[in-house]
Amino acid sequence: MSLNNLVKRLQDIMRNDAGINGDAQRIEQMVWILFLKVYDAKEEIWEFYNDDYKSIIPEELRWRNWAVDNKDGKALTGDALLEFVNLKLFPTLKIIEIDENTPMSQIIVRTAFEDNNNYMKDGILLRQVINVIDEIDFEEYEDRHAFGEIYETILRSLQSAGNSGEFYTPRAVTDFMVQMIKPKLGESIADFACGTGGFLTSALKVLDAQVQSVEDRTVYSNSIYGIEKKALPFLLCATNMLLHDIDNPQIIHGNSLEKNVRDYKESDRFDVILMNPPYGGNEKEGVKQNFPADLRSSETADLFMDVIMYRLKKGGRCAIILPDGFLFGTDNAKMAIKQKLMSEFNLHTVIRMPHSVFAPYTSITTNILFFDHTGPTKETWFYRLDMPEGYKNFSKTKPMKLEHFATAVEWWDNRQEITVDGFDKAKKYTVEEIAARSYNIDLCGYPHEEEEILPPKELIQQYQEKRASLNADIDRILAQITEILGIDITAEEEKG
Repeated sequence: MSLNNLVKRLQDIMRNDAGINGDAQRIEQMVWILFLKVYDAKEEIWEFYNDDYKSIIPEELRWRNWAVDNKDGKALTGDALLEFVNLKLFPTLKIIEIDENTPMSQIIVRTAFEDNNNYMKDGILLRQVINVIDEIDFEEYEDRHAFGEIYETILRSLQSAGNSGEFYTPRAVTDFMVQMIKPKLGESIADFACGTGGFLTSALKVLDAQVQSVEDRTVYSNSIYGIEKKALPFLLCATNMLLHDIDNPQIIHGNSLEKNVRDYKESDRFDVILMNPPYGGNEKEGVKQNFPADLRSSETADLFMDVIMYRLKKGGRCAIILPDGFLFGTDNAKMAIKQKLMSEFNLHTVIRMPHSVFAPYTSITTNILFFDHTGPTKETWFYRLDMPEGYKNFSKTKPMKLEHFATAVEWWDNRQEITVDGFDKAKKYTVEEIAARSYNIDLCGYPHEEEEILPPKELIQQYQEKRASLNADIDRILAQITEILGIDITAEEEKG
């Protein structure tokens, strides 16, 4: 069958259903159905190799026993199908019994449905959607290969589906970061806000090429670990891992920030961490208590940096995407986080990325920080990746490609300072120079960045971050001056 227009076919059917509102809900609807189809295909393989295999899904709820249309007039449709899905399938899968002995391959069934719903209200249209998805044959190499492209199409669709866009990091970016980190088979790889699993699948692609034996395949299948807070990306990630032959995917549906960082043991640490944490968000006060007082921040991305520093093994490597606000921020929490980062870890490289990499979801400029747990930072290289020739912006029709990183890849192994039109494009700074700047590492930036017009919400956020940073700088300088002059400002204010 031709799978190239599968997503469009599904969306066209669902547009006629009054229960679904917008692309985000259409994608959610598509994904839980896809999950059950993929899971059933995996169960066929598990049953083939294990005569004692027993499904956690009750027999009548398995895809093969209710979703497959044998064209004999007996397939559920219309109101009968809606009643089955809404009153039997979802309620049962949401409360499947699990315990400490239940394998992750079965736990994901319950977690996949705990926070999901069926939005469709027309049972005939729902039957049409199910039939289209059932056309995919995961045992056929062509279908399996083509489905990878379809999956990418679904993920790209998330970018323009309202808030769902935050779940998708362009494949070019994840592939570049993995290429620079160079994961090796046998290393543990984690993403604590894994979204749809983009970083994990990029890493698995590299590890798969290193597999040479049955033992290697076992090591491969136990290499990755992810946590995702939101239901839709979690379900996408779990499906993604099954398609990559990770039969017991260690993908947890939860919030990485809800555990006290002081409680992490050596077994909770990883060799490689790859992340694009959510930023611009705020966590409740109870969550902030999970971090040492000096590292508590109101910015979600800062808290994820804290988690990484507590969960990276000695000798481990990390690549993380962070907004400009982290670089230029000198408020107390950001200062403390950057001081800890540079005194305990080796922040060796910062890649400044051009604007619109994440368009249309956000125009805020982002950066990739590369560091390892091999000792304190001595010097940090900054490299500005300029917009490719002929591009004013990246977009859905002109996305960032791996080839756009070619100059950075070439520079990586032969580092030299570069100046273009009087502005630094690549330069290294000692940790002493960075400390003298109050850990403001907004270096080798874009000389004409001020010409970019951001959406109002993002402009306000950027100005708020810059104002907080400036206020922190002013307070610190004032404190230094008053200390030199021996003036007690508090006493003067009380006297006044």
